[in-house]
Amino acid sequence: MKLGVYTAVLHQYGLPEALKTIKDLGLDGAEINAGGFIGTPHLPVEDILSSDAAVDDYLGTFAEAGIALTGLNVNGNPLHPDTEVREKHSADLQRSIEIAARLGVKRIVAMSGLPGGHPGATAPNWAVNPWDSAYLDILDYQWDIAVDYWKDINARAAGHDVKVAIEMHPQNLVFNPATMIRLVERTGATHVGAEMDPSHLFWQGIDPVAAIKHLGPLVFHAAAKDTRINEACKINGVLDDRFRRLSPDEERLNIGGRYFVNEWPRNSSWDFVAVGRGHDVEFWRDFLAALADVDPGMAVNIEHEDLELGRVEGLQVAAATLKAAL
Repeated sequence: MKLGVYTAVLHQYGLPEALKTIKDLGLDGAEINAGGFIGTPHLPVEDILSSDAAVDDYLGTFAEAGIALTGLNVNGNPLHPDTEVREKHSADLQRSIEIAARLGVKRIVAMSGLPGGHPGATAPNWAVNPWDSAYLDILDYQWDIAVDYWKDINARAAGHDVKVAIEMHPQNLVFNPATMIRLVERTGATHVGAEMDPSHLFWQGIDPVAAIKHLGPLVFHAAAKDTRINEACKINGVLDDRFRRLSPDEERLNIGGRYFVNEWPRNSSWDFVAVGRGHDVEFWRDFLAALADVDPGMAVNIEHEDLELGRVEGLQVAAATLKAAL
């Protein structure tokens, strides 16, 4: 099993320095961003697509650092009803399949995406707990769009011998094992499956180890990211909507078109934290063992979003927890 880092947290460094940081942590794998919500500072996209020499040089950087390139990440919303976002994120995903094939990478991490709720909609619409038939009407419309799209992505991935691992992320059509299986069954997919990121499952009340066992061979790839459930959850529950819109004169992250990440709630119901700060070594030992039962060589990459720790500090905490769990 290869333990590594998703390098979005290290975008302040050039690629060689980022890989050295990973090696200094005692890890041996890296997942590189290939588009979607964020940029590609660690991936010279056009060079790789156009030049065999550039491919050799790029892979040589990893070989020199002693780090394996275990995946590309292109998380975004390829089904977004806003044309500007949808076309960019969809093109990035399609392009990443070709890039992966040229680099010999077998795994791409993506999100399923989320359309609007009806023809002509301008914003995504996440309909959950569809007790009202109107919500099932929305889901029927959205799933028809998603099935057509993902049939095409599966065919592209199969043609390049690459597998697309979908992060089961809320605010997407695929956000839990049931919706993951639904997508695979409705598309007949052979090269689309799951990325097992436990952080988004924890706050939904899902046991990630049980989810791995339920999905079995549909789990293609994994992230190591933790979640802490806070005392405020007893009052506001996990569906905590107290986010604040950041103004144009504040530092904010653009995620496509005219859209930005909002400020996280204060006194939040739950937080993403470094691996080990939400769940102990025993959980992570069980998590890694369940993944190994599916694929002993599976790549597991740390994703750092702990706002209470520095970037490298958070990676150090996570790496120590995972190495103890092994």
